[in-house]
Amino acid sequence: MKKFSAAALAATATLCASAPAMAQSIDEQVNALFASSTGWFVSFIFSPFPGTSFPWIVAWLVVAATVFTLYFGFIQFRAFPHSIALVKGDYSDPNDAGEVSHFQALATALSGTVGLGNIAGVAVAVGIGGPGATFWMILAGLMGMASKFTECTLGVKYRNEYEDGTVSGGPMYYMTKGFEERGLPAGKFLAVLFAIFCILGSLGGGNMFQANQAHAQIANVIGDYPGWITGVVFAAIVFAVIVGGLKSIASVTEKVVPFMGVLYVVTALVIIGVNADKIGWAFGQIIDGAFTGLGVAGGLVGALIQGFKRAAFSNEAGVGSAAIAHSAVRTKEPITEGFVSLLEPFIDTVVICTMTALVIIITGQLVADPATGLYLLNEGGSTIQTVDGNSGVALTSAAFSSAFGWFQYVLAVAVVLFAFSTMISWSYYGLKAWTFLFGEGKAKELAFKILFCIFVVIGAAASLGPVIDFSDAAIFAMAVVNIIALYALMPIVKKELNSYLSRLKSGEIKKFA
Repeated sequence: MKKFSAAALAATATLCASAPAMAQSIDEQVNALFASSTGWFVSFIFSPFPGTSFPWIVAWLVVAATVFTLYFGFIQFRAFPHSIALVKGDYSDPNDAGEVSHFQALATALSGTVGLGNIAGVAVAVGIGGPGATFWMILAGLMGMASKFTECTLGVKYRNEYEDGTVSGGPMYYMTKGFEERGLPAGKFLAVLFAIFCILGSLGGGNMFQANQAHAQIANVIGDYPGWITGVVFAAIVFAVIVGGLKSIASVTEKVVPFMGVLYVVTALVIIGVNADKIGWAFGQIIDGAFTGLGVAGGLVGALIQGFKRAAFSNEAGVGSAAIAHSAVRTKEPITEGFVSLLEPFIDTVVICTMTALVIIITGQLVADPATGLYLLNEGGSTIQTVDGNSGVALTSAAFSSAFGWFQYVLAVAVVLFAFSTMISWSYYGLKAWTFLFGEGKAKELAFKILFCIFVVIGAAASLGPVIDFSDAAIFAMAVVNIIALYALMPIVKKELNSYLSRLKSGEIKKFA
């Protein structure tokens, strides 16, 4: 047995003791580097209009959703019943080109949007904007359905189909092929720009942030422990799923998404049911708050801003990410996946986000302070602090735990499932952007998948605030590029829509037996 000197042992002990400080120092150095070099980009993307607190990127998304809603004649309401029929498989031919069913494509896209924003983000929106923020959140979600319809139709129409049965699609492809078809310039440039933003967003907001928040919630329940352990476990599970490609991802999301959605919504409904006598009062608070502000800071404008922000940040309508997943559907009619995709903002924002907001309002976790015009967290009958970005999960947890003390464990499971499902979906989005830039091939795909899993470990182990802020900004920069393309190509979507509806009405399109 080898012996070590006392000096060597002391040096080793000193090194081990300093390891956390060294890691913290590295974190701080990375934070400082990113903050100094990319802070301008983050500030630009999320900057408000002069003299307001309304981010221009939210207006960009909401205006686009309004334009598409009007241009397609409120398609989200007209096509809703047919969308349900398509998801059920009533019109699905298994021999059509593509990799996944309508339901699997919807589940995969939903797994990328239904996430921590539904738990924490809604709490922050209601806590700052008041109950009225819920009304504007629902309205923005309903309008966002038209944006999803537009981008996902184009995603299928201009996808690449390969001999091995795999598919590549999304904004990168309709920007290049669609712009070329219409004789428009800059399509290739926009596609490359979108792909770069998509890769950055997938590694940060779609990966590191999810791993980081999942570790924080697990540690909150079972006690503090090193984040790299969570990262390694998550990375191994994520790799096991994504290494098999989209079919493997879809087979997981079609099980995980319904389970986590039902688990969360049923729990919310039980709490609402327990407080059934307050349902009418809660909806009164939502309606009154939407138009009067109930004395909250900002009034109507504050509620509107918070509601629109939460809807835009939650369902990603107009960002273009979901079009990548929906592009792989088995169909020969691009418009059918547009119909299916419009269900996504409805489920994410109108259903799940609204459930969170109702539980928070009904359980009385917020108290309006007439002196300051701010909402305060209500703990044990005493208001202790205003709501901010760090208190979202705590506020939601307190609301659910007011009825069930054990809900913190359900919440931990929900956070882990939401984070996991978001990671595997965004791995596919990043992969398709990667192969668009560097070419198709098994080796190139494997390289990205390994890189993605390395970032899972980094995200869980480190606290890289500016890095994640930058990747979030990259996700919304995708929307800037994508919506320009949607405006340019929406006449093509309208042509597809009119053709399909006329054939459906004439009986030419029939249910598949």
